[in-house]
Amino acid sequence: MRVFSKLCFAVCSSSILFLTGCQSLSQPNKVITSPQLQDENNFNLQGKIGVRTPQQSGSAFFTWVQQQDQFDIELTGILGVGKTQIEGKPGQVTLNSAKTGLITAATPEELLEKATGWQAPIMHLAYWIQAKPATQNAQVSKDEQNRLKQLIEDGWTVDFSYNDAQTLPNKLLLKQALADGKENRITMVIQNR
Repeated sequence: MRVFSKLCFAVCSSSILFLTGCQSLSQPNKVITSPQLQDENNFNLQGKIGVRTPQQSGSAFFTWVQQQDQFDIELTGILGVGKTQIEGKPGQVTLNSAKTGLITAATPEELLEKATGWQAPIMHLAYWIQAKPATQNAQVSKDEQNRLKQLIEDGWTVDFSYNDAQTLPNKLLLKQALADGKENRITMVIQNR
């Protein structure tokens, strides 16, 4: 999957993380390139994302439009307050909000670092929202309908929930264990695909 597709969710999370504080996370392994994912690289998602760390928590509503190498993500708080616009195309990624102003970077990873100070496997989210592991090192378990139920990858445990017999998840719960029994947690609820 192309770098900008991988950023889409990185940037959603980075905006939430920017509001919730900085934390060091693990660096992802090399991502698998899959022709099937590239074919599925056109989508429109709407939902809610929440981030909880030992220090703080926050949430936002999101709209994520992906068209191959280009994406547009809009994040808003309750009642549309606190709009953040994130756009990406090859070689340029921008985040713009009243709180942060304009932040520009050449890559999704650079933008995430600038906006939040975090290093996280956010690039994997474009795979995970499609119920697919991002690397060959992922440990996976499946449900009775052969759908991805849980995966452990690059220091994160991801639990998948589905509506009825749907093949794509409507909820992802990402957890990263920290020292002293604490954890970072990202919850993504996809309301419309």
